Amino acid sequence: MPTTRKENLQFGMMMCLGMVIVMTFYNVLMNGAGGPIHIKEIVLELLIGFIIALLIEICIVGPCAKKIVFALPFDKSKKINIIVVMATAMVIGMVFFMSFFGMAMMYLHNELHGDSFISIYFSIFIKNFMMAYPLQLIIMGPLVRFLFTRFVMKKKSVNIA
Repeated sequence: MPTTRKENLQFGMMMCLGMVIVMTFYNVLMNGAGGPIHIKEIVLELLIGFIIALLIEICIVGPCAKKIVFALPFDKSKKINIIVVMATAMVIGMVFFMSFFGMAMMYLHNELHGDSFISIYFSIFIKNFMMAYPLQLIIMGPLVRFLFTRFVMKKKSVNIA
């Protein structure tokens, strides 16, 4: 899909934005939001979450996932195989890191209770993975690839011609 650094950044921004929006609202619903939810708080959390997710995707997870995916022994001649394996690696990595962000947000809202750090983190990780993986494979991945091809790649072909 993306062939240049600029396109890679645009694709990453589109994917992060979509995933952060859906996952933020998912986590608000899952954690019960122990009181009234203020629009300012949600917008701030979305903005902070987007910036953190984008930095993690660009600096850590994206490069590591690409190295791992292309080192694995599977049939890379089929585009769908690369897409599924890359999506799997990206979701595992992003959920791993963003679950810490989720814990921090829960802590700031006084929603962490009882159990140990590890058990809370593992619970958040599992819940987020169960939502993020199908979301990425079924909805967000195809949607972002379509939009990217339609609007970003289309501009590229128009500019060349």
